[in-house]
Amino acid sequence: MKRRSFLQAASALPLMQAGRAQAPAELKIAPRFGDGRDWWFEKRFGMFVHWGLYAIHGLHEQEQWRYRVPRAEYEKLARQWNPVKYDPDAWLDLAAAAGMKYICLTTKHHDGFCLWDTKQTSYNTMNTPYGKDVVKMLADACHRRGVPLCLYYSIADWHQPNYPNQGRHHELAPQPGDQPDLMRYLDFLKAQVRELCTNYGELGGIWWDMNVDKHVDRSINDMIRKLQPKAVINNRGFDDGDFGTPERDYETNGEELLTFAQRTEACQSVGSESWGYRKNEDYYTDRHLIRSIDKYLARGANYLLNVGPAPDGTIPERPSAILRRIGKWYGAVKESVEGTLPASNLTSNRSVLLTRRDATVYVHLHKDAIRDVVQLKPIAVMPKRATVLNTGRPAECVVEMAPSDHVEHKPYLRIRNLPVDDLADTVLVVKLEFDKLPAGIDASPAGSDINRR
Repeated sequence: MKRRSFLQAASALPLMQAGRAQAPAELKIAPRFGDGRDWWFEKRFGMFVHWGLYAIHGLHEQEQWRYRVPRAEYEKLARQWNPVKYDPDAWLDLAAAAGMKYICLTTKHHDGFCLWDTKQTSYNTMNTPYGKDVVKMLADACHRRGVPLCLYYSIADWHQPNYPNQGRHHELAPQPGDQPDLMRYLDFLKAQVRELCTNYGELGGIWWDMNVDKHVDRSINDMIRKLQPKAVINNRGFDDGDFGTPERDYETNGEELLTFAQRTEACQSVGSESWGYRKNEDYYTDRHLIRSIDKYLARGANYLLNVGPAPDGTIPERPSAILRRIGKWYGAVKESVEGTLPASNLTSNRSVLLTRRDATVYVHLHKDAIRDVVQLKPIAVMPKRATVLNTGRPAECVVEMAPSDHVEHKPYLRIRNLPVDDLADTVLVVKLEFDKLPAGIDASPAGSDINRR
């Protein structure tokens, strides 16, 4: 994986003047496709899987490049590829336990080793002790279970002799036997992508990575769309694709946006050092991951969370346990991000995010809570019911003027005595059910249909 500079355009958002119940600033949300790709808006949380030869040593998915391993030596790992415990259903069971609705697999990472029965190179899973088509096995399981399958493909290739390795970022220095020729390499790439789009049934997406050369060729994505009309395509390939891909926490310039005006899928790994399997990985805290997931989903983005299976094909217990714990949280609060739209323009409180469905508003405490109360200025109407989704218990609400409201001298809705200490390692979500939204703030994001999700 490698981050790509990503800046989302969004509306912004000075809200109502203090104490004046004006209509909220308009939120612009990402448009739907209006075709078979709209599955992506329904299944917004997915599992990313980085797996390949690099799992054998358990160092990093870029072992060959970062550890300066000669190509001829790295290639020998194919003789050891034998993931006898690989069970796609076990992966999908774990994804379901985490609340994930789709999966994306690295069919070929930068090292060039292919996890499918490709006819374009012998450097693939069929010519190993394992001798089985990993992609087909996963595709069959996904089709049987109705799980959209997306396939990752690295444009950079440290093995194919025509790829123009020049020692740029995430490239090898020129190697003996190289015959650099970008056009010939692209012929190889197109043939491989055609195989993936032809031989494995319906696909949910193609996830490009590492277009180091920044080459533009719209015909490649056009081919994918013709072969796989329901496949979403990211923006790291040969044109802008369908959606942007902010990675990890590298970019902070969009942190305070209330929503994304462009289609967005954030990606993150449970491990802080690598995406593939690493024996001595340093793992993110549950708190960090859950807050990351919530802050994107509550603003209308999708989210891919990655694990790296071990050499035998199993997902180790530590990352599995992380996903199960995330699933416990997600299962409790999922109604706040599934079938809802961003609604943070309903309040001037920038310590929380809001989503809504009709007259139900969800309050997401995605940041460190510094007190046990949330004020939702300018809302000044009591909900008919308030519930902490994490626990299922009632939340205490009042409409009152706090001392800090003396300038406006108006009462506002406050949610009090929240269990912020008990739930400090997660994201607390409060469900507020109104008979109807208060007058003057019943506004939906621009161009949206509140019932469409």
